[in-house]
Amino acid sequence: MENLNKVAIHEFAADLAAAVSASLGQAIGSPWPLEVVDADQAPVKREQPLQFSLKLDGRLHGQCFIEFYQPQLSELVAKLSGLSSETAPEDQTKVLAAAISSSTAELSQSLTAKFGEVSCKVDSISGLAFGGMYVVALAPDTTGSDASILLYFDPQLMDALAAANSDEGDSEKGGRFNPANLKLVMDVELNVSLRFGQRQLPLRDVLELSSGSVVELDRLVDEPVELLLDGKVVARGEAVIVDGNYGLRVTEIPQAVETHFMR
Repeated sequence: MENLNKVAIHEFAADLAAAVSASLGQAIGSPWPLEVVDADQAPVKREQPLQFSLKLDGRLHGQCFIEFYQPQLSELVAKLSGLSSETAPEDQTKVLAAAISSSTAELSQSLTAKFGEVSCKVDSISGLAFGGMYVVALAPDTTGSDASILLYFDPQLMDALAAANSDEGDSEKGGRFNPANLKLVMDVELNVSLRFGQRQLPLRDVLELSSGSVVELDRLVDEPVELLLDGKVVARGEAVIVDGNYGLRVTEIPQAVETHFMR
């Protein structure tokens, strides 16, 4: 697991934990905080858990699967509905599905603020095996060894989160220049060109050009000429003659040259 993927997934898990915690806390009338904890593998399943899928569309696309475990599951359902711990699994599923669905609005709002428009949809599922997926655990408190909620991330959502966080990181950096990176390509040769001016001509005028034709450019004689790198102006100055060749005496650098190498 690359660090970028892991950080992106854990940030998403924290957003999901906050949304679910707020929704459940409001429903039961008391705080029900959740924290993200590492989980390299799922705990031993002594009883069948309740499973849900959280499907995301928009700027993030993919699925996160959610498993609820005992004993917190029965206690939570009892607080949500007043039902006993002996409530049938299908009734537990309905109660919990409604509670999780109510958290999707807050989760969608949080994700949209970070990445752009994201929609979330919750469905109940059963009997799925999540081998090979990356697992993150949510626990009501960090003192217990068993987590009450496990999150499984499919590869599509993992890639989407990593890509979105990478784009966000590039934006936050604001294109800062790292001199150490530029040193790696200091010996690469680049073609630069000198532009005295330019002019747009109809095709008929171009075809009529012959020896002795004069093309008037859009630049006055006393205006600076431009030095171009890959079509971008990197410097301006005066045209000079050096040992019989044209040259440029630089008088202006519009912006630091290294910024032209940034994304």
